[in-house]
Amino acid sequence: MQRRHLVQAASLTALALALPLANAQSNTFKIGLILPMTGQQASTGRQVEAGVRLYMAQNGDTVAGKKIEVIVKDDTATPDVTKRLAQELVVNDKVNVLAGFGVTPAALAAAPIATQSKTPELVMAAATSSITEASPYIVRSSFTLPQVSVAMGDWAPKNGIKTVVTLVSDYGPGNDAEKFFKERFQLNGGKVLDSLRVPLRNPDFAPFLQKVRDAKPDALFVFVPSGAGAAVMKQFLERGMDKAGIRLIATGDVTDDDQLNDMGDGALGVVTSHHYSAAHPSVMNKKFVEAFEKANKNMRPNFMAVGGYDGMHIIYDALRKTKGQGGGDALLAAMKGQIFESPRGQILIDAQTRDIVQDVYLRKVEKKDGQLYNVEFDVIKSVKDPGKAK
Repeated sequence: MQRRHLVQAASLTALALALPLANAQSNTFKIGLILPMTGQQASTGRQVEAGVRLYMAQNGDTVAGKKIEVIVKDDTATPDVTKRLAQELVVNDKVNVLAGFGVTPAALAAAPIATQSKTPELVMAAATSSITEASPYIVRSSFTLPQVSVAMGDWAPKNGIKTVVTLVSDYGPGNDAEKFFKERFQLNGGKVLDSLRVPLRNPDFAPFLQKVRDAKPDALFVFVPSGAGAAVMKQFLERGMDKAGIRLIATGDVTDDDQLNDMGDGALGVVTSHHYSAAHPSVMNKKFVEAFEKANKNMRPNFMAVGGYDGMHIIYDALRKTKGQGGGDALLAAMKGQIFESPRGQILIDAQTRDIVQDVYLRKVEKKDGQLYNVEFDVIKSVKDPGKAK
């Protein structure tokens, strides 16, 4: 076992030395896109890939004389698979950038390979605060849970919510959401009656929601990963918790644009905090949504799609700045400090943390033209990740 790890390490070290020369000589720029295309997180993979493809369709597939090639690999959101795929992409396919990463454990699994081979790892979906600290080569185009959870911790106590129970999926992003919401909510005078954590795999929300009903808080604060929100909403309503006077507040993963219409009118009035809504009223976003739906059989883009779309902007811009000649270190340097207009609003890649700085919106589920949307009613400008504030 030890010998195998030494051989892997040696092969990556040798590769790191050879990569700048190989990449500089090739006329193809390769992006290894590792996503969960099947399994529980498949909607994430589908949305991110669609965002990537749309950006390429709108901006061409040649940058600074390099032909862009995207190699999609399905990791089923399984970290061991992610690590193997990342290594194969770097060693065999000689990719210039690793990208995608639907869940936190996947992003962390690829981090050592990014570091050893000096390959930028662009995280387009996963949202635990600490991810960017796992490798100096990680850059993020998605968001962090502390960014969006703190906003709800400020809003709730000012709007008649004095007591809450928190319910989160039991892994990195859920733990972040719980911690940062609770800290801010309590700082603002609120009281947390209980904190519940649900298993990530095959979750059954019913017994946890019964505990919430028995506790009778003013509101239930929820984080579950994109794709699981519909199940929470369904069981929340089946238990008549809304009729019992318990409000549902959440991060925007719960009222995911991709699933929102399927949740039905029971979702009306739910308030969430997040960095993107398909209903964001900018001209750029209206064009983005229209083009996305046209290219994807009326599938509505969600925040994962924007993470993929903006991630490609970051890669394209870095490739232009390095005039197509740069290896991993040059590309990384060109990604840091980028600032541009996105369908979600203006974003910045913080040069120190390599993490995203963006606006966070408070939204309410409303019906427009017969469809449900997360309609923004307030904004907190240029939010850095609170998890790195210290």
